[in-house]
Amino acid sequence: MREYRIKRGYKPDLNAILSKYFGVNGDLEKGFSFNVEGLGEIFIQQKGISLFIETKTSSTKADYSIIKKWNDFLYEATGKTVKERKKEFSKLS
Repeated sequence: MREYRIKRGYKPDLNAILSKYFGVNGDLEKGFSFNVEGLGEIFIQQKGISLFIETKTSSTKADYSIIKKWNDFLYEATGKTVKERKKEFSKLS
């Protein structure tokens, strides 16, 4: 499970973003699961200023458009670019 910190001062409407990209809604405080073709099963939960996301990959390969869609979702949800998220993860390692 990965922790994605939401950028300071950034207040996204996560349910609207999830609905826009994946067509799902749920209780983010408790967490919920949904499936995305090409990515697999995704569990998402919000705790304070962090998003906790666990992915269980599917056997089908994801094409570039699905990966781009996932990165665009994470950018809108956290306010951080891929480069910023990578830098944050490298600090934790």
